[in-house]
Amino acid sequence: MQKRQLGYTDLKLTTVGLGTWAMGGPWQFGWGPQDDGDAVAAILAALEQGINWIDTAPIYGCGHSEELVGKALKQTKQKPFIATKCSLLWNEKREKVSCLKAKSIRKECEASLKRLGIDTIDLYQMHWPEPDEDVEEGWEEMARLAEEGKVRYIGASNFNIEQLERVRKIAPVASLQPPYSMLRHEVEDELLGYCAGNNIGVVVYSPMQRGLLTGKFNQERLAGLPLDDHRRRMPEFQEPQFSATLQLVDQLRPIAKRNGRTLAQLVISWVLRRSEVTAAIVGARRPDQVKETAKAGDWKLTVEDIEQIEQLLKERQEKINGK
Repeated sequence: MQKRQLGYTDLKLTTVGLGTWAMGGPWQFGWGPQDDGDAVAAILAALEQGINWIDTAPIYGCGHSEELVGKALKQTKQKPFIATKCSLLWNEKREKVSCLKAKSIRKECEASLKRLGIDTIDLYQMHWPEPDEDVEEGWEEMARLAEEGKVRYIGASNFNIEQLERVRKIAPVASLQPPYSMLRHEVEDELLGYCAGNNIGVVVYSPMQRGLLTGKFNQERLAGLPLDDHRRRMPEFQEPQFSATLQLVDQLRPIAKRNGRTLAQLVISWVLRRSEVTAAIVGARRPDQVKETAKAGDWKLTVEDIEQIEQLLKERQEKINGK
């Protein structure tokens, strides 16, 4: 699988990385029940497929996702790059609580290192810039952790340009992690160009839009989602977006088919078409999912494919807007 350098760092990431959000199991933004055996097997399958980095976070399953990554690492001799995050804690109801106080950031880092069973976190990211007034305090502590060798590089997630400018004055930003998919492409307006111009790597999340673009969703599948699956509450799973997206997916099928590829591979390759994007975080819950999506890392879309997709995306938006 091809690799791209992450911003100014010496990390060369495979263009597809493994996301472990869904593996964490139940919490406020969980994906319903998850089998731990499947999760560990998926992590090991990702490494076997050539993926060289894993993205996780303490909040995913309230520590459980990191524990599963740590468990998998003990079962392999491979040493993938590990990216995790800070700033989101949880309460007794397993609901997220934002905190960027220095003492809390340090405590989070030490807990992550323990759960993961590693000595150094390769990429430590501020998960959300909230509360806004504490962003600088949190970033300063992350920079201290880097100076101490507990983390190698520090990055931002879900930041806008103004927030990136603020923290860059304190310490360099290795990467930005924004949402990016065919359904959410606001980063194309300014963020991607800004990151390229300032040597900030970009690792995008949710390129398959929480599974909605994989061709495996329909009204029945939506109705059958577990009651604690957060996707039930997301706007893209509501009307009029849901039906418009199902129609889009049907129109994308011939493009994938003529290339001998799957829809999941198509939508991942679409975000990777942009040179500013270092890599895409692709979530999985089972080994078979990883074996499919990893193949997207070596596929380059043709100009014809890209132009046809752009037209389909424009038509989808017009349907939603009622034109």
